[in-house]
Amino acid sequence: MIPFAMGIWKERMRIKPLNQTSIMIKDVPMQDRPRERLIELGASQLSNQELLSILLGSGTKRESVMELSNRLLVHFEGIMLLKDATVEELTAIRGIGTAKAVLLLAAIEMGKRMQKMKPVERYMIRSPEDGADFIMEEMRDLKQEHFICLFLNTKNQVLHRQTIFIGSLNASIVHPREVYREAVKRSAASIICAHNHPSGVRLQGA
Repeated sequence: MIPFAMGIWKERMRIKPLNQTSIMIKDVPMQDRPRERLIELGASQLSNQELLSILLGSGTKRESVMELSNRLLVHFEGIMLLKDATVEELTAIRGIGTAKAVLLLAAIEMGKRMQKMKPVERYMIRSPEDGADFIMEEMRDLKQEHFICLFLNTKNQVLHRQTIFIGSLNASIVHPREVYREAVKRSAASIICAHNHPSGVRLQGA
């Protein structure tokens, strides 16, 4: 009985051989994996295949996620046709289940909506009074000192407003690196810093 059982097992292996040439993501050096490359180099430096691999997350038992991504791109002749794919069309492809299809379509829809977004009309600061008016109402009744920064573009329009530090009743200590970190992140051309005096004592801060 044992030799007979082994014979059946070998026959099944010949009918459905495992793909020994497929290189799985776990076999790829860490620094060469799509996710790690995105972290190190940024999303713009990755190929369509690599970005698609990150969204898919995993391949199949016999096919790596990179191979699945490549097959998906070949099927849709690149990303132009992929953007109009349906759940039914995606799930008809071996290795793409409902969860993967829904995730892909959600990411595609987010991209479409971003393209349709119109530039936001930003508040422009022409004088110190304009800056004060922008934040005064919000800061008027605060019970602790707040150190707030406005980050402006080259046209003196407000890109971003952020509370850098919240202190006590009469003190607010902040390190310059916290201010500059956000300025660099926002590509700000200039910065306006302000803080309130909940104690009511209007003395210049040290």
